[in-house]
Amino acid sequence: MQFQQLAYFLAVAETRHFTRAAELSRVAQPSLSKQIRNLEEELGASLFSRARGNITLTPAGEALLPLAQRIITDMETARREVQELAGMRRGRVRLGATPSLCAGLLADALAGFHDRFPGIELLVEESGSRDLIRALGKGELDLALIILPLQSSDPAFVTTPILRENLVVVGAADSSWHADRASLRITDLRGRPLVMFRRGYDVREATLHACRAAGFEPHLAVEGGEMDAVLRFVEAGLGLAVVPSMVLKNRPGLRGVPLARPRLLRTIALAHRKDVDPSHTANAFRRHLMAYLSHLTRADLGEDLEVIAPLRG
Repeated sequence: MQFQQLAYFLAVAETRHFTRAAELSRVAQPSLSKQIRNLEEELGASLFSRARGNITLTPAGEALLPLAQRIITDMETARREVQELAGMRRGRVRLGATPSLCAGLLADALAGFHDRFPGIELLVEESGSRDLIRALGKGELDLALIILPLQSSDPAFVTTPILRENLVVVGAADSSWHADRASLRITDLRGRPLVMFRRGYDVREATLHACRAAGFEPHLAVEGGEMDAVLRFVEAGLGLAVVPSMVLKNRPGLRGVPLARPRLLRTIALAHRKDVDPSHTANAFRRHLMAYLSHLTRADLGEDLEVIAPLRG
């Protein structure tokens, strides 16, 4: 039994006409009829009743019909998946991510994806969440890891929350600013010099809002830094900063202290435009990232970071 024979059988079963079935199959009618006869001989039963030019299925044909449909469908699925896999030998993924993620979990996820699909070019845009949203809206990115909630003026996106993280106060490890305290309140930052991110960082807006809600205007010692610069300025003793907890990994020169309740939280989501379907390579990376996050343990994440379930590709 051959795949092509089953395809011809389905064409005749659908049209109830050998000539029209041959035309649909783009084959000469005698060739199609011969293949049907060969199939009937192999099965040992007639599949069609040809009485007076009226083509109908025999009981054997009726029995074969759902099986043939399933086989053809499975073959088409297999062909499509193999072609897509072959297509993963080349291509690109344009990913946007906040600097804290680039410095933290994302590097290992990207490494695993590159090991699996070395031919896929990974283009990573590192910027604040608001800048990434603009780039995603303009079609300059396939996917972006952004901070929720979105602004009401943002274009329509599909967002999947994946991580929830506490923000922490960070200072130089060799100073006595923390006095071995287990937590700090926002009001403890009153009058203290702060190192502040540039505009466009959600952490900046969250910090300023929390200070003002507590009744004071923060004292900015340094303003306008990117993530790595902010951390270096803090290590140098220029001031404290409010940062995502994940950036403290492998930073022995820094000491982080959690904020007491009500804590400052942020939710990280994977986003793409609602009006544009992600490419096959972008969807492959999305599935890979979800699988990577689902296998992280509490030891990997730390106390201030939580994977949001369920994570499905």
